[in-house]
Amino acid sequence: MKNTAHESKVMDGRVLAKRIRDATRAKVETIIKASGVTPTLATVLVGNDPASATYVRMKAKRCEDVGIHSIRRDYPADIPTCELVQEIKNLGDDPAIHGILVQHPVPKPIDKRDVFEAIPLEKDVDGVTSAALGKLILGMPVFGACTPRGIIRLLLEYDVNLRGADAVVLGRSPILGRPMASMLINAHATVTLCHSHTKSLPSLVRRADVLIAAVGIPRFVEGDWIKPGSVVIDAGYNKGNIGDVDFDAALEVASLITPVPGGVGPMTIATLVDQTADAAAQQLDVKI
Repeated sequence: MKNTAHESKVMDGRVLAKRIRDATRAKVETIIKASGVTPTLATVLVGNDPASATYVRMKAKRCEDVGIHSIRRDYPADIPTCELVQEIKNLGDDPAIHGILVQHPVPKPIDKRDVFEAIPLEKDVDGVTSAALGKLILGMPVFGACTPRGIIRLLLEYDVNLRGADAVVLGRSPILGRPMASMLINAHATVTLCHSHTKSLPSLVRRADVLIAAVGIPRFVEGDWIKPGSVVIDAGYNKGNIGDVDFDAALEVASLITPVPGGVGPMTIATLVDQTADAAAQQLDVKI
Protein backbone atom coordinates (compact mmCIF):
# COMPACT_ATOMS: atom_id res chain seq x y z
CA MET A 1 0.00 0.00 0.00
CA LYS A 2 2.95 2.28 0.37
CA ASN A 3 4.49 4.50 -2.27
CA THR A 4 8.12 3.44 -2.54
CA ALA A 5 9.05 7.07 -3.22
CA HIS A 6 8.30 7.76 0.44
CA GLU A 7 10.83 6.15 2.76
CA SER A 8 9.08 7.08 5.99
CA LYS A 9 5.85 5.49 7.09
CA VAL A 10 4.77 8.88 8.49
CA MET A 11 2.59 10.67 5.94
CA ASP A 12 3.70 14.27 5.60
CA GLY A 13 0.67 16.44 4.93
CA ARG A 14 2.71 19.64 4.99
CA VAL A 15 4.73 18.78 1.87
CA LEU A 16 1.70 17.86 -0.23
CA ALA A 17 -0.26 20.86 1.08
CA LYS A 18 2.52 23.16 -0.12
CA ARG A 19 2.38 21.62 -3.59
CA ILE A 20 -1.38 22.12 -3.68
CA ARG A 21 -1.01 25.75 -2.64
CA ASP A 22 1.61 26.31 -5.35
CA ALA A 23 -0.83 24.94 -7.93
CA THR A 24 -3.63 27.07 -6.46
CA ARG A 25 -1.47 30.18 -6.72
CA ALA A 26 -1.08 29.51 -10.45
CA LYS A 27 -4.86 29.10 -10.77
CA VAL A 28 -5.45 32.41 -9.01
CA GLU A 29 -3.01 34.20 -11.30
CA THR A 30 -4.84 32.79 -14.33
CA ILE A 31 -8.22 33.89 -12.95
CA ILE A 32 -7.03 37.43 -12.22
CA LYS A 33 -5.38 37.74 -15.63
CA ALA A 34 -8.48 36.49 -17.47
CA SER A 35 -11.15 38.33 -15.51
CA GLY A 36 -9.49 41.14 -13.60
CA VAL A 37 -11.20 39.77 -10.47
CA THR A 38 -9.45 38.46 -7.37
CA PRO A 39 -11.01 35.26 -5.94
CA THR A 40 -12.51 36.05 -2.53
CA LEU A 41 -13.38 33.89 0.46
CA ALA A 42 -15.68 35.12 3.23
CA THR A 43 -15.10 33.50 6.62
CA VAL A 44 -17.78 33.71 9.29
CA LEU A 45 -16.86 33.35 12.95
CA VAL A 46 -19.59 33.15 15.58
CA GLY A 47 -18.69 33.56 19.24
CA ASN A 48 -15.30 33.94 20.87
CA ASP A 49 -13.87 30.43 20.95
CA PRO A 50 -10.05 30.89 20.87
CA ALA A 51 -9.41 27.73 18.83
CA SER A 52 -11.93 28.76 16.17
CA ALA A 53 -10.39 32.23 15.98
CA THR A 54 -6.97 30.63 15.48
CA TYR A 55 -8.29 28.43 12.66
CA VAL A 56 -9.85 31.44 10.92
CA ARG A 57 -6.55 33.34 11.11
CA MET A 58 -4.69 30.34 9.68
CA LYS A 59 -7.13 30.11 6.78
CA ALA A 60 -6.80 33.83 6.07
CA LYS A 61 -3.02 33.48 6.03
CA ARG A 62 -3.17 30.61 3.55
CA CYS A 63 -5.53 32.61 1.35
CA GLU A 64 -3.03 35.46 1.35
CA ASP A 65 -0.24 33.01 0.47
CA VAL A 66 -1.94 32.04 -2.79
CA GLY A 67 -3.36 35.45 -3.73
CA ILE A 68 -6.94 34.88 -2.60
CA HIS A 69 -8.61 37.84 -0.89
CA SER A 70 -10.29 36.94 2.39
CA ILE A 71 -12.82 38.90 4.36
CA ARG A 72 -13.89 38.05 7.89
CA ARG A 73 -17.25 38.54 9.52
CA ASP A 74 -17.49 38.16 13.30
CA TYR A 75 -20.79 37.75 15.14
CA PRO A 76 -21.65 37.36 18.84
CA ALA A 77 -22.52 33.92 20.19
CA ASP A 78 -26.03 35.11 21.07
CA ILE A 79 -26.97 36.24 17.58
CA PRO A 80 -30.40 34.80 16.68
CA THR A 81 -30.35 32.09 14.03
CA CYS A 82 -32.60 34.11 11.71
CA GLU A 83 -30.23 37.09 11.79
CA LEU A 84 -27.18 34.96 11.11
CA VAL A 85 -28.98 33.20 8.25
CA GLN A 86 -29.75 36.58 6.70
CA GLU A 87 -26.11 37.63 7.03
CA ILE A 88 -25.04 34.46 5.20
CA LYS A 89 -27.63 35.09 2.48
CA ASN A 90 -26.28 38.61 2.04
CA LEU A 91 -22.79 37.20 1.52
CA GLY A 92 -24.20 34.67 -0.92
CA ASP A 93 -25.85 37.43 -2.95
CA ASP A 94 -22.61 39.40 -3.24
CA PRO A 95 -21.00 38.63 -6.64
CA ALA A 96 -17.62 39.75 -5.32
CA ILE A 97 -17.58 36.79 -2.91
CA HIS A 98 -16.84 33.39 -4.43
CA GLY A 99 -16.65 31.14 -1.39
CA ILE A 100 -18.22 31.15 2.07
CA LEU A 101 -16.88 29.33 5.11
CA VAL A 102 -18.78 29.21 8.39
CA GLN A 103 -16.26 28.19 11.02
CA HIS A 104 -17.53 25.31 13.08
CA PRO A 105 -18.50 24.51 15.71
CA VAL A 106 -21.31 27.07 15.71
CA PRO A 107 -22.33 27.76 19.32
CA LYS A 108 -25.71 26.62 20.62
CA PRO A 109 -28.58 27.41 20.55
CA ILE A 110 -27.95 28.61 16.98
CA ASP A 111 -29.34 26.13 14.44
CA LYS A 112 -26.16 25.40 12.51
CA ARG A 113 -28.03 23.44 9.83
CA ASP A 114 -30.17 26.48 9.00
CA VAL A 115 -26.99 28.55 8.82
CA PHE A 116 -25.17 26.09 6.55
CA GLU A 117 -28.19 25.77 4.25
CA ALA A 118 -28.10 29.53 3.64
CA ILE A 119 -24.83 29.12 1.71
CA PRO A 120 -25.39 28.90 -2.08
CA LEU A 121 -24.16 25.58 -3.43
CA GLU A 122 -21.74 27.23 -5.86
CA LYS A 123 -20.12 29.08 -2.94
CA ASP A 124 -20.13 26.15 -0.52
CA VAL A 125 -16.37 25.57 -0.67
CA ASP A 126 -16.41 23.54 2.56
CA GLY A 127 -19.09 21.08 1.44
CA VAL A 128 -21.40 21.64 4.42
CA THR A 129 -24.80 21.98 2.72
CA SER A 130 -27.22 19.09 2.29
CA ALA A 131 -27.09 19.64 -1.48
CA ALA A 132 -23.31 19.22 -1.47
CA LEU A 133 -23.51 16.03 0.59
CA GLY A 134 -26.26 14.66 -1.63
CA LYS A 135 -24.26 15.26 -4.79
CA LEU A 136 -21.20 13.71 -3.14
CA ILE A 137 -23.12 10.56 -2.22
CA LEU A 138 -24.32 10.26 -5.82
CA GLY A 139 -20.79 10.74 -7.16
CA MET A 140 -21.65 14.03 -8.87
CA PRO A 141 -19.16 16.90 -9.24
CA VAL A 142 -19.25 19.10 -6.14
CA PHE A 143 -16.99 20.79 -3.63
CA GLY A 144 -16.51 18.12 -1.00
CA ALA A 145 -15.98 18.66 2.72
CA CYS A 146 -12.39 19.85 3.00
CA THR A 147 -11.00 17.43 5.57
CA PRO A 148 -12.24 14.25 3.83
CA ARG A 149 -11.21 15.64 0.44
CA GLY A 150 -7.77 16.41 1.81
CA ILE A 151 -7.50 12.89 3.22
CA ILE A 152 -8.35 11.35 -0.14
CA ARG A 153 -5.65 13.44 -1.81
CA LEU A 154 -3.15 12.34 0.81
CA LEU A 155 -4.05 8.67 0.32
CA LEU A 156 -3.60 9.04 -3.44
CA GLU A 157 -0.25 10.79 -2.92
CA TYR A 158 1.00 7.76 -1.01
CA ASP A 159 -0.36 5.30 -3.60
CA VAL A 160 -2.85 3.74 -1.20
CA ASN A 161 -5.03 1.43 -3.28
CA LEU A 162 -8.60 1.98 -2.10
CA ARG A 163 -10.25 -0.30 -4.65
CA GLY A 164 -11.61 -3.24 -2.70
CA ALA A 165 -9.92 -2.10 0.52
CA ASP A 166 -11.67 -2.66 3.84
CA ALA A 167 -12.02 0.86 5.24
CA VAL A 168 -13.30 1.78 8.70
CA VAL A 169 -14.38 5.34 9.54
CA LEU A 170 -14.69 6.24 13.23
CA GLY A 171 -17.10 9.17 13.54
CA ARG A 172 -20.29 10.01 11.68
CA SER A 173 -20.43 13.80 11.63
CA PRO A 174 -21.97 15.38 8.51
CA ILE A 175 -18.80 17.38 7.86
CA LEU A 176 -16.27 14.58 8.30
CA GLY A 177 -17.34 10.99 8.94
CA ARG A 178 -20.27 10.78 6.55
CA PRO A 179 -18.67 12.55 3.58
CA MET A 180 -15.48 10.58 4.26
CA ALA A 181 -17.41 7.33 3.99
CA SER A 182 -19.02 8.49 0.74
CA MET A 183 -15.68 9.47 -0.79
CA LEU A 184 -14.21 6.09 0.12
CA ILE A 185 -17.22 4.30 -1.37
CA ASN A 186 -16.84 6.38 -4.55
CA ALA A 187 -13.21 5.18 -4.64
CA HIS A 188 -14.53 1.57 -4.54
CA ALA A 189 -13.56 0.79 -0.94
CA THR A 190 -15.80 -1.33 1.28
CA VAL A 191 -16.72 0.96 4.16
CA THR A 192 -17.83 0.46 7.74
CA LEU A 193 -18.99 3.67 9.43
CA CYS A 194 -18.70 3.42 13.21
CA HIS A 195 -19.90 5.63 16.05
CA SER A 196 -20.42 5.73 19.81
CA HIS A 197 -23.11 3.03 19.71
CA THR A 198 -21.10 0.58 17.58
CA LYS A 199 -20.67 -2.80 19.24
CA SER A 200 -17.35 -4.68 19.27
CA LEU A 201 -15.53 -1.61 17.98
CA PRO A 202 -11.94 -2.87 18.51
CA SER A 203 -12.63 -6.02 16.48
CA LEU A 204 -14.09 -3.96 13.63
CA VAL A 205 -11.07 -1.67 13.60
CA ARG A 206 -8.68 -4.64 13.58
CA ARG A 207 -9.94 -5.73 10.16
CA ALA A 208 -9.40 -2.33 8.53
CA ASP A 209 -6.91 -1.95 5.69
CA VAL A 210 -7.55 1.78 5.97
CA LEU A 211 -8.62 3.43 9.22
CA ILE A 212 -9.94 7.00 9.47
CA ALA A 213 -10.18 8.16 13.10
CA ALA A 214 -12.39 11.21 13.70
CA VAL A 215 -14.01 10.83 17.10
CA GLY A 216 -12.53 13.80 18.97
CA ILE A 217 -11.24 11.73 21.90
CA PRO A 218 -7.50 11.82 22.69
CA ARG A 219 -5.71 8.52 21.94
CA PHE A 220 -9.06 6.73 21.62
CA VAL A 221 -7.68 4.16 19.17
CA GLU A 222 -5.22 1.87 20.92
CA GLY A 223 -2.21 0.27 19.29
CA ASP A 224 -3.51 -3.28 19.58
CA TRP A 225 -6.63 -2.26 17.63
CA ILE A 226 -4.52 -1.69 14.51
CA LYS A 227 -4.21 -4.32 11.80
CA PRO A 228 -0.54 -4.91 10.94
CA GLY A 229 0.33 -3.20 7.67
CA SER A 230 -2.75 -0.99 7.62
CA VAL A 231 -2.97 2.72 6.78
CA VAL A 232 -4.00 4.92 9.70
CA ILE A 233 -5.37 8.44 9.14
CA ASP A 234 -5.76 10.43 12.35
CA ALA A 235 -8.23 13.24 11.69
CA GLY A 236 -8.52 14.15 15.37
CA TYR A 237 -7.02 17.20 16.99
CA ASN A 238 -7.21 17.55 20.75
CA LYS A 239 -5.57 19.81 23.31
CA GLY A 240 -1.82 19.38 23.54
CA ASN A 241 -1.44 18.42 19.85
CA ILE A 242 -2.82 14.95 20.53
CA GLY A 243 -4.74 12.96 17.95
CA ASP A 244 -7.45 10.33 18.25
CA VAL A 245 -4.91 7.52 17.78
CA ASP A 246 -2.17 6.38 20.15
CA PHE A 247 0.47 7.40 17.61
CA ASP A 248 3.53 5.72 19.13
CA ALA A 249 1.78 2.38 19.51
CA ALA A 250 0.13 2.53 16.08
CA LEU A 251 3.41 3.50 14.43
CA GLU A 252 4.82 0.10 15.36
CA VAL A 253 2.26 -1.82 13.31
CA ALA A 254 0.87 0.49 10.60
CA SER A 255 2.43 0.72 7.15
CA LEU A 256 1.48 4.41 6.92
CA ILE A 257 0.19 6.84 9.51
CA THR A 258 -0.51 10.57 9.73
CA PRO A 259 1.01 12.58 12.57
CA VAL A 260 -0.81 15.17 14.66
CA PRO A 261 -0.06 17.93 13.86
CA GLY A 262 1.34 17.91 10.33
CA GLY A 263 -0.84 15.28 8.71
CA VAL A 264 -4.51 15.97 8.00
CA GLY A 265 -4.64 19.59 9.20
CA PRO A 266 -2.50 21.18 6.46
CA MET A 267 -4.43 19.22 3.83
CA THR A 268 -7.76 20.60 5.06
CA ILE A 269 -6.72 24.23 4.62
CA ALA A 270 -4.95 23.59 1.32
CA THR A 271 -8.13 21.97 0.01
CA LEU A 272 -10.20 24.94 1.17
CA VAL A 273 -8.14 27.52 -0.71
CA ASP A 274 -7.95 25.29 -3.79
CA GLN A 275 -11.72 24.83 -3.88
CA THR A 276 -12.19 28.57 -3.41
CA ALA A 277 -10.08 29.20 -6.50
CA ASP A 278 -12.10 26.60 -8.42
CA ALA A 279 -15.36 28.20 -7.27
CA ALA A 280 -14.18 31.60 -8.46
CA ALA A 281 -13.16 30.18 -11.83
CA GLN A 282 -16.61 28.59 -12.28
CA GLN A 283 -18.48 31.75 -11.30
CA LEU A 284 -16.28 33.95 -13.50
CA ASP A 285 -16.33 31.44 -16.37
CA VAL A 286 -12.54 31.16 -16.49
CA LYS A 287 -10.88 27.98 -17.65
CA ILE A 288 -8.03 26.88 -15.38
